[in-house]
Amino acid sequence: MTQVKFNQPGFKVIDQFFDSLLNESPVFTKRNGLNFPAVNIVETDNNYELELNVPGRKKEDFKITLDNDLLTISFEKEEEKTDETKKFIKREFIAQSFSRSFTLDEKINIDEINAKYEDGILMLTLPKKEEVKIQPKEITIQ
Repeated sequence: MTQVKFNQPGFKVIDQFFDSLLNESPVFTKRNGLNFPAVNIVETDNNYELELNVPGRKKEDFKITLDNDLLTISFEKEEEKTDETKKFIKREFIAQSFSRSFTLDEKINIDEINAKYEDGILMLTLPKKEEVKIQPKEITIQ
C-alpha cells in the first residue's frame, strides 16, 4: 500500500486523519463504540477452545467468571502514571478495558473449564460432557 504525505500546513489534519485510519490496531473489533479483542472459537472432538488476542497484558489482570450459563472474560486497565520527563510524539500502545461474554449450553462441562495466557493469547478450554462427545461411527452400505 502506498501512503501519500502532504507537507503543506493545511493538509496536516488530513494526514493525521489517514494516519489514525490506516494505523488502527486489527487486534480489536469495534462494536457500538466499544473495543473487543478478536476471538477464535474452535471445536474439537473433546473441547471447545476460545482464543482471545490480547497482547501486552498480565494474566493477573484478567477476570473470568461463570454465572449460570454466561461466561464473562474481562480486563480492567488501571490508570497509567505518565513519566513527565517523556514527551510522546505518537502513542499507539493502548490497553483498554473490555468485557466479553459467551452463553454456554448444556454440552459444556463447566467444572473442567481452564484458562492459560501465553504469548499474548488468552486460551480457554471448555471440555464437552462425555455424553455429547463426537464418536466416529461407520455406516455400512446395504
